[in-house]
Parts: sequence; structure tokens; C-alpha cells
Amino acid sequence: MRVMDRPAAQASSLAGERSSLVRADLAQLLKLSGPVVLARLGIMTMGLTDAVVVGRYSAQQLGYHALGWAPTSVMLTAVVGLLTGIQVMTARAIGEGRRHETGAVLRRGLVYAFWVSLASTVLLALAGPPFLHVIGLEPDLADGATRALLVFSLSLTSYGVSVAASFWLEGLARPGPAAWAMWAANVVNLGLVLLFVPGTFGLPAMGAVGAAWGTFGARTFLALALLAYIALMPEARALGVFRKPARDRAAEAEQRRIGYGAGISNFLEVSAFASMNVIAGWIGGLAVAAWAIVLNLAAIVFMVPLGLATGAAVLVGRAYGARDPAGVHRAGAISFAVTAVFGVIVSLAVWPAAGLISAGYTRDAATIALAAPALALSCLFFLPDALQVVAAQALRARGDVWLPTYTHLASYIAVMMPLAWWLAIPMKLGIDGIVWAVIVASLVSCALLLGRFWLLSRRTL
Repeated sequence: MRVMDRPAAQASSLAGERSSLVRADLAQLLKLSGPVVLARLGIMTMGLTDAVVVGRYSAQQLGYHALGWAPTSVMLTAVVGLLTGIQVMTARAIGEGRRHETGAVLRRGLVYAFWVSLASTVLLALAGPPFLHVIGLEPDLADGATRALLVFSLSLTSYGVSVAASFWLEGLARPGPAAWAMWAANVVNLGLVLLFVPGTFGLPAMGAVGAAWGTFGARTFLALALLAYIALMPEARALGVFRKPARDRAAEAEQRRIGYGAGISNFLEVSAFASMNVIAGWIGGLAVAAWAIVLNLAAIVFMVPLGLATGAAVLVGRAYGARDPAGVHRAGAISFAVTAVFGVIVSLAVWPAAGLISAGYTRDAATIALAAPALALSCLFFLPDALQVVAAQALRARGDVWLPTYTHLASYIAVMMPLAWWLAIPMKLGIDGIVWAVIVASLVSCALLLGRFWLLSRRTL
């Protein structure tokens, strides 16, 4: 009897061990992701603040703001993607027991962030205005958007530096300070936009341009706050923050390589979404304002899975650095499950409240009438869009850098862009046609990326 009980006891012990590991990884995911989600929501709250203040000041100025932000967002998110290597390499170093070398990752990342962001600022300022004037927009829309874009471009450098600093802290599993700094920057932004947009205390009303100047001030504050925090960390010297590292070309190349895949993915995905602003512009000025409401709310929702993606990347990266295939698979599966639960809950919450949410952005009845049904329809892509970003980060953390890029190329460039034009313009579905294209593209991307992670989980590291 005892001999027969031994396998059962062993099976029970293994099941208990697996259950314990799942609970530990789930707790770690939530611990890592919670502050990151707060930080990412802080990013979008800044955009939401701008959209609400500008939209309630003028629907026309909201259109300028949305179109000026569209090319800026492409450059900004490409820069963020290029810096992803900081987060992944920091987590890997921790997993491999090389904590003292993480300062070298930060120093390389800050230099890289400065030059990449500065180049992006120059490129956007030179190429952005001509682009807005040759894509078929009404001249007034193009002129108003150009003025906002030029100010937006000035904040790219400080934002790139802040991203490098926050990614390093997240890789160290210390995302809290970045979250607090982001929300402090929101307070700065709110004060500035209330001052500049409507023209307070005798200042001229600046509309969309005033919101862009508020963003510049807030991002400068954010970069300085994060750098000051890192410099004052008690363990900064032990981590190598103040020690000039020996030149390691292999580590530099790997850090950039990880970022190349994420940077190109971000560029493709955000370019595709920015092109939706252009298609909305072809429909008309009110359509641009309505799409801005849909996109802004969707982007706020997206910040939660983006935070979960960071937690997933850190957990998968640590397991990958420790050469633990079971840990890699477990971290991915837990991350996907939590993301799916969030996607379902937020979809069910937004759908019945679409009209109220739209009315919160603007008083213009015509804009609300366009935005509300499109916002309700957008609930169909919240779940697949959330899953695809978490799956993409999990794949990059386990060394599969380029497949997510190819997937985003196929889904958002090859599928979403032409489908959105066809549904919105020839088929005359308007903003709803754009939303249907996003739904289809998100489903395609989600299926491909989850399938890839499942296939790789069947292989040894």
C-alpha cells in the first residue's frame, strides 16, 4: 500500500510545488505591473488632460491637437521601443546574478536615449510640417496641426531620457519611483495647460499649442526628477551608476538589437494608428475630433496591458537569463491570463458608458454623435489588442526579437491601413469603418503572437 501511495504523494508534491510557483509568479507580476500601470496611465492621463482641456475650449483646436500629435506619437513610441533593451538587459543581468553591472546598462541607455531622441526631434521638426501639408488635409487643419507639432517635437529629448531612467528602474523591479514621478509631472502639466490653453491671468489663449507647451514643461520635469532619484539611491554606487564601464561591444550591440525590434514594431503600429487620423481627416474636421476621443480612451485602456507587458518582460527575462524554460512558459501563461481578465472587464465597463465618456471630452453634440457609437464598437478590440502587446514583450524578453516586428507589419500595415480606408471611405462607414479595421488587425496580431509563444514554449532554451 505504501509503495502504491508513493507515486501519488510525489504527484501531489509536484502539484503543490507548481501551485506555489504560480502564486509566486502571479504575486510578482502584480507587484511589478501595478506601479508600471500607474506610470503608463500617468502618461495617458497627461494626454487625456490635454484632450479634455483643449476639447472643451474648442473642437477645432482638438482636431489640431490630434493631428499635430499623430506624427509626434510615431517618433516618440519608436524612441521608446529603441530603449526597450535597457529594461530587458537589466532584468537579464539580475537573473544571471550580475546586479553590479546594471549601472553600465543605464549609462549606455542614457547616452543612446539622448542622441536618438535629439535626432528624432530634428527629423520631426523638419519633416513633420511638409508631411501634414501633402496628405490631403484641409489647409486650416494642416496649418493648425503644424504649429502644435513643432512644439511637441521639442519635448522628445527630455522624454527619451526619462524613458531610459524609468526602464532601468523597472528592470530592477523598482517601478514605484517612476510612477510617482509621472503623476507629479501630471500635476505640472495640468497647471500649465490650464494656464496656456484658454489664456489665464491675461495670457493669450494658445489652444492646441498651449497644450503642447504644457507637455514640454511636464516632460522636462519628469526627466530631471528621475535622474535626481537615481543619483540619490543609496545603492547607486554598488550598482555601478557612477562607474564608467569598460567598453563591451557585444553588450552594447545586444542592448541595441533588442531595441531595434521593439522600435520598428512601435513605429509600424503607431504609424498605422496615426494614419487613422489622416483617414479621419479625409472624412472631415468633426471626424478627426471624434476619432481623437476614441483613440484617446483606447490608449488609456492600452496602458494597463502595456504595464502588464513590462511585468511579463521582467519575469520572462529573468527566467530566460536563468535558463529556466518552465519558468518562461509559466510567466507567459500567467501574464496572458491576467491580461485576458482585464480585457473582458474593461470592455464590459466601457460599452454601456460610451455616450457619457464621449460627452466628457466635448460639449459639441455633433462630435458626440460620431464618437459614442464608435467608442462602443471599439470595445471589441480591447481584449485582442491587450493580449498582443503582452505576447510581443514576452517574446522579446525570451530572445525572439523580430517575429513581433513582422507580425505588426502584417497586421497593422498590410491589413489595418488599407482596410480602414476601404471601410471608411468607399464603403462609407466613416469612423466605424476605422474601428472595424482595428478590430480585425488586433485579432490577427493576437493570434500570431500567442501562437508563436506557444510554439517556442515547446522547445528547450
